[in-house]
Order: sequence, then structure tokens, then C-alpha cells
Amino acid sequence: MKKFNITVNGQTYEVEVEEIGGAPSAPKAAPVAAPAAAPAPKAAPAPSPKPAAAPVPAGAQTVSAPMPGKILAVNVKAGDSVKRGDVLLILEAMKMQNEIMAPADGKVSEIRVSAGQTVATGDVMVILG
Repeated sequence: MKKFNITVNGQTYEVEVEEIGGAPSAPKAAPVAAPAAAPAPKAAPAPSPKPAAAPVPAGAQTVSAPMPGKILAVNVKAGDSVKRGDVLLILEAMKMQNEIMAPADGKVSEIRVSAGQTVATGDVMVILG
């Protein structure tokens, strides 16, 4: 049997190991030092509540995030006229750049996101009036 000192997560153990070719036996592990009381983990700060989204005007059409991701570019501004299929913004999700297109002809009445912002599935990004 050979003896070794092994440290795991700051705790030192003395271990006896039998050489190969000898009779099999389970290694013995015994703590060398008494474990110190671990400090209490710090509580994670509570997430700040998400502000309530402003209501969407009646008759307006919304363009919502189809998946969570990060806005890479916003290609339109409030007041722009868009045709169905025009690219409104680029959403990066799962390392893919997704073009978010206008679902119908209309005028951009409000943009609720900016480049660099992260969005969750269903977040309203653009309102067409």
C-alpha cells in the first residue's frame, strides 16, 4: 500500500492505494483536517421587475419577438412607411441572424427596441399604425 495526500476543494485527505497486481481492495479516504464551516452563500440579488409595457393603440399591428435574442440592427424609424416583407430589424438568436419583416403594409408608429438590447419571446418590438 502507498499513502498519498490529496486535496479536493480545499479539504486534504490521506489516501492509501494498493499497487496494480495486488489483491483488490477499496481505497480508504479519511479527512486529515476537520472541515471548516463553509460561509453562507450570498443571496443572488432579486431581479428588477420588468416595467409594464405601454398599451398598443387600437387598430395598430404589433411585431413581436418570435424567439429570445439580441437586437443587432434596427432598419426603420418612427414615421417610415413599410411594405409587407420589408426588413424592420435583425434579431440574433442561437448565433443566427434573423430578419424580422413587416407582416403588412403600414407606417411605423413606434419602435420599442434598440440595437444591443435583448428581448424575450413575445416582446413587442415595433408597432405599425
